[in-house]
Order: sequence, then structure tokens, then C-alpha cells
Amino acid sequence: MSLESFNLKDKVAIVTGCDTGLGQGMALGLAKAGCHIVGVNLSEPTETQQKIEEAGVKFLDIRANLITLDDIPSIIDRAVTEFGHIDILINNAGIIRRNDAIDFSEKDWDDVMDINVKSVFFMSQAAAKQFIAQGNGGKIINIASMLSFQGGVRVPSYTAAKSGVMGITRLMANEWAQHHINVNAIAPGYMATNNTQALRADEERSKEILDRIPAGRWGLPEDLAGPCVFLASQASDYVNGYTIAVDGGWLAR
Repeated sequence: MSLESFNLKDKVAIVTGCDTGLGQGMALGLAKAGCHIVGVNLSEPTETQQKIEEAGVKFLDIRANLITLDDIPSIIDRAVTEFGHIDILINNAGIIRRNDAIDFSEKDWDDVMDINVKSVFFMSQAAAKQFIAQGNGGKIINIASMLSFQGGVRVPSYTAAKSGVMGITRLMANEWAQHHINVNAIAPGYMATNNTQALRADEERSKEILDRIPAGRWGLPEDLAGPCVFLASQASDYVNGYTIAVDGGWLAR
């Protein structure tokens, strides 16, 4: 095997939730490997688009709200119309709601489940249908979490959804491997993103977290770029149904 196995030149990846944070880090990693990016966001991804185009590849900006399934067919159609094909799907878009389990509302349950696991499945289904029609297989990468492995506190719907992501990743890998479709997941650890800003600002809580991480630091969006490129490339053709933890060693403790 050579470095050419990691080359994504002229591949096309749909990346949901890539306007900031982890999604931006993964999209930029794919772009630097030669991949064109279809960014699916609620907000205008100005910075992401600029960085990706500076990498010498194309960026298609699509606005969609994945809390419902209504926009999914048009996302696939617009990507194929623009580029002629799709090769990779990164299901990164997600939200989190925090409250004690005893007080948790139905709306906070449904909103998180709809975006974090329901849309992941139906985006994957739509991409898989396109992959099968193209006849060349494809790669699907779902974004799981440390809470795919652990229970957490005050995030019941997020924990349920991210546990579900790991489960349906296995299910889809089992069913679609025959079509040369690889379905894997990445489980980020404690990352320096907007979602963790409050935790990082709490000196006591931040120290508790860092004391458990063998790497001794918060993860960065660019830490996901390498694993993402690996799972999107030919280098991972025999990796299927697996969830890779990118956590600085958190789970090893």
C-alpha cells in the first residue's frame, strides 16, 4: 500500500454541519486530500467555503434543516447535478439539549433524536441508493460520541441518539457491504468546539476532564481530519461497521 490509497482527488463528499467545528475540520481534511465538498448547513459557511476553495477544490453550498426529512432528496439531487456523482457522506450535523432526566421534555427528546439519528439513517439511505445506482460503491462516515460507549449525565436524548448511531452504523455495514459500501463511525472525545465552551471555561470541570485524558489536552477539529480521510479512502476498504474513538485515550482510562 502507498500514500496513493489515501488520495481523494476528484471524489465528491457531502458533509453535513460543516460551517464550524468538527465538520469544518473534516471537510477541510477531505479537501486537502483532493475531494470536492458539498456542504449542508443551516448557516452560511463562509469561512469553510473560503478555506476549501483555497485548497484548490470546489465547494457547493446547500442550506437545509435536517430536523425533518424534507430536504434530503434535493441534497442528493443537487450534488449529483453539480458534480455528476457522489462518493462519500459525512453525517456530522447534530444538536445537544441538557437537563436532568427527571425533567427532560418530549420536545428536547424528539429534536435531538430527529437530527442526531433519524436524519443520519435517512441521509445514509439516500446516499446508499445513489451509490448503488452509480455501481462503484461508496463511503459513509457517521459521527458518534463518547456517549456511544458511556451513559453521561443530563443528556438523555443525546446519549440515546449517539448509542443509536453506533448501532445503525453496524446495521448498514452489514446490509450494504455487498454493494461495496463501507459504513463506519468516528467517536470524538472532548473537543474544543462551541458545544464545550462552557465546560472549558469552568476551570474545575475542565481540570477534571483533562486529568483523565492521557493526551493531556482537549481535542481539536483537525484531529478528526486524518481518521476521516482514512475512512473515506481506499485505505479503509476492509474496515466496515466500526466506530473509531478519537479521544486522546479517554476510553483507555
